[in-house]
Amino acid sequence: MKKSGTVEATINTEPDVGTMADVDEIMKKFDRESNVRPWSGGPKKVISAALAAFALFMVYMNLFAVWDERIRRPLFVGMVILFVFILFPARKGSKVRQKENRIPVYDMILAIAGAGSFFYFVVNNRAIINHATRINQTEVILGVIGILILAECCRRVTGWPILIVASCFVLYAFGTGASLRKIIYNLFYTTTGVIGTPIGVCSTYIVLFVVFGAFLETTGISDFFIQCANCLAGAATGGPAKVSVISSALCGMVSGSSVGNTVTTGSVTIPMMKKTGYPGEFAGAVEAASSTGGQIMPPIMGAAAFLMAEMVGVPYADIVVRAILPAALYFTGIFLMVHFRAKRLGLQGIPREELPKTRDILPKCYLLIPLIVLVVMIVQGFTMSRSAIIATGLCILVSMFDKEHRMTPARFVSALETGARNSLSIAVACGIAGIIAGVVTMTGLGQIFISAIVGVAHGQLIIALFLTMICCILLGMGVPTTANYVIMATTCAPILTTGMSLNPICANMFVFYFGIVADITPPVALAAYAGSAIAKADPMKTAFNATRLAIAAFVVPYVFSFNPAMLFIDTTAVQVVLIVVTSFLGMVALASAMEGYLLTELNKPFRAAALAAGLCMLYPGNVTDLIGIVLLVALVVMQKSMKNKVSTRTSASPSTHS
Repeated sequence: MKKSGTVEATINTEPDVGTMADVDEIMKKFDRESNVRPWSGGPKKVISAALAAFALFMVYMNLFAVWDERIRRPLFVGMVILFVFILFPARKGSKVRQKENRIPVYDMILAIAGAGSFFYFVVNNRAIINHATRINQTEVILGVIGILILAECCRRVTGWPILIVASCFVLYAFGTGASLRKIIYNLFYTTTGVIGTPIGVCSTYIVLFVVFGAFLETTGISDFFIQCANCLAGAATGGPAKVSVISSALCGMVSGSSVGNTVTTGSVTIPMMKKTGYPGEFAGAVEAASSTGGQIMPPIMGAAAFLMAEMVGVPYADIVVRAILPAALYFTGIFLMVHFRAKRLGLQGIPREELPKTRDILPKCYLLIPLIVLVVMIVQGFTMSRSAIIATGLCILVSMFDKEHRMTPARFVSALETGARNSLSIAVACGIAGIIAGVVTMTGLGQIFISAIVGVAHGQLIIALFLTMICCILLGMGVPTTANYVIMATTCAPILTTGMSLNPICANMFVFYFGIVADITPPVALAAYAGSAIAKADPMKTAFNATRLAIAAFVVPYVFSFNPAMLFIDTTAVQVVLIVVTSFLGMVALASAMEGYLLTELNKPFRAAALAAGLCMLYPGNVTDLIGIVLLVALVVMQKSMKNKVSTRTSASPSTHS
């Protein structure tokens, strides 16, 4: 996601804060998506127009075309491959010098061969379907070429982690004795492989929501969210960090990118946090953890809410309601930790005269209209594709009320280009996810995998959850949010639903949470690295700080897996009230334990007691709630007594000396 010149100016006003050049350098080092070919002049305009045309074609294909899925999906993948080779070079890194306006001959050959393999399937679709498993030698060769070149696209755009996993799955398929012909037929020519459910979801829903996000961004909604957050929390203790938490939750909800949101809002909030007195690695971590959490924030959840409703087979409104409490606990945890850190460091907020006024913000609430209409349409039963397209049209309409962000032909093309560009990495990851899912279906590996996990777990849900968590974090490394969820839902969720009989919503939420936290979990913590570049802090220290701030994301999924009442499943209104109250009190205790501060500083025994109190109250249950409340009340009483004693000594000191 590109940033405007005003953002760069904001960064450059602070000498101890990174410039956009620093961000670009570190992201080119760690983030595949940030490493693109340099284009300028006429060629750049041609590519921009081509990307915009691709976005419009996807709108047409979803709104008007009635083609068979075995035509739509390979056509989509072929076009994605062409654009990947146009935009992404073979080598990454800030020190790799790319020649401007030039594509190497070998990349042209790979692009034509890879896209041509999928286009061949489109053109000869009926004949190939009639062949069934008796595909000829030419079709086998084209299938091999298509899969290998898609894998190269994945290496360039998302990196090695998911590619290595997919390669292991394919090797397993060969190990079962399956012939090359059978493997290629299943992985390339059927809707259980590359052009399977992940690509189907991507070409039908994800692309349109990414385009919607790009148009929403042009309305200036990010600035609106940041102003709202400043108005709400800017003057509070440690205000800039709290502004970061609120604004990132709101912006990340619709951006669909933890990294992009970290750079967008972080360019404003991180300098403010450092100026207030927060250490650089903590400031970068707050922004990274908050931006990552934006992906779990209903009602949009980076478009994952819509996908989850489709994958689980429940109404969209159900997913939104179930996601509210876990997301609220996540951000409450970060908010409280920055509050306790500010109290411990004696940090202040932003002077009120420097903050935006409510009367200036309220007139801009019309910017929320596209979001509200989108959610209402889906709840009312409109298709997600149609809802996204109509909401995109509303973005154009509301932009007309603001001269600064008014939609012009140039901005229209730019938004389409951005949406198409941001879709490429998601599409490639979904294609590779299709290979994994295809091998699982073809070999029966899913049942073997489930049996293996259940066997290792010996029927213990906690062990199965832990092993699934590790799988999710590994598979989620460097993968965009929406593709991340599709991968987790097709590979990891069945372990819990089939193997451990976990509620499908609980299982999907669990794998979604742990796929997302891969963005802040070392060693591939892309959002944290982006935050560290702006904060001019150590990337690994920033990543570890972000992981600690996101403690709720590592605790809450286990809690709702053991007790679905946290997701308002099989519970009553009274139980819901009790769960909400005790859960938030639990986050107070947990945050104080992590930061070592409640009313005053906590020593190690008190921190251990606070940790125990927090975990007890986070787990829904009368006995655990009672234990947690007693521990927390005891801590507060002792802390208050200690604080009073310190105040008495401080006030008595002058008279003693006199």
